[in-house]
Amino acid sequence: MVISVTLLVACSKKEEVKEEKLPLVKLEKVTVQPVDQTFDYTGTIEPFNENKIAPSMPLRISRIHVEVGDHVGKGQVVVTLDQAQYTQQRAQLNNLQSTYERLKNLYDAGGVSKHDLDQAETALQIAKTAAANLGENSSLRSPISGIVTARNYDNGDMYTGLPVIVVQQLNPVKVLINVSEELFPQIKKDMAVDLKLDIYPDEIFNGKIHLIHPTINPTTHTFVAEVSIPNSSMKVRPGMFGRITISLGTLSRVVVPDRAIIKQQGSNERYVFVYNSDNTVTRKTVTLGRRINDRYELLSGLEKDVDVVVAGQTKLLDGAKVEVQK
Repeated sequence: MVISVTLLVACSKKEEVKEEKLPLVKLEKVTVQPVDQTFDYTGTIEPFNENKIAPSMPLRISRIHVEVGDHVGKGQVVVTLDQAQYTQQRAQLNNLQSTYERLKNLYDAGGVSKHDLDQAETALQIAKTAAANLGENSSLRSPISGIVTARNYDNGDMYTGLPVIVVQQLNPVKVLINVSEELFPQIKKDMAVDLKLDIYPDEIFNGKIHLIHPTINPTTHTFVAEVSIPNSSMKVRPGMFGRITISLGTLSRVVVPDRAIIKQQGSNERYVFVYNSDNTVTRKTVTLGRRINDRYELLSGLEKDVDVVVAGQTKLLDGAKVEVQK
């Protein structure tokens, strides 16, 4: 009996010693350093302007003066359409003009009523409008300088709805990016940006913020900014995939070792364990910013000059006592 009791007491003491063993952790101090406030966005290159050139009515196409890839100037005639209807309308207009002038003379002499003169004037104005419209549609001009990127008809075809040709302005080009609403007060028109393209990995193209859309998308909490990129070399083409970088200077930020960051399973929460002077740790939720080598910029969650656990934290609980590895 004495031996049994002694063994039980010994086992109990061993369990107590085992339970009192504290988790062993490593610590590292949180620091403050200047952090570049750069923001990266992706987007597809688009033409700065695009015009789909077509008549406003069904007409036969007499001649298309340009081909895909041709440069055209603003105001240049690019398509000539059949002018038979225009010629007929001009002849009708001349007849109505003569009729009106004849009735005007008779009206002045008291030979016709004001009603007859008004009807003749109305018919004349309608004919003038129709003739002007046909005149505008007999020769189509490019409203911008650019490059022909599409041609949908051949000479002699009847216009059926598709644009005859498409002209795109490619110098400059533009990229539309979606920017977080938090940056709305800081993004300004004419702000400088950099563009990198996968096809030219070692080259940076300079651009600027050309236009800022005035509303915030309530679903994504972003706003659209248009970036213009000078393109005199014509190396940048619509459809290319680009990465836009905007720099907003530097700020002093708390930075924490990436080894200290723990991700809460099943959520996007990130947290660290902060070491306290009484040998306990406190769980702190943090908001991450940019990754800087082996550290993260913190947007919120920690003050400077605190110690965080960088090893041995996987099984820690909030408020647990720990032993610091020397």
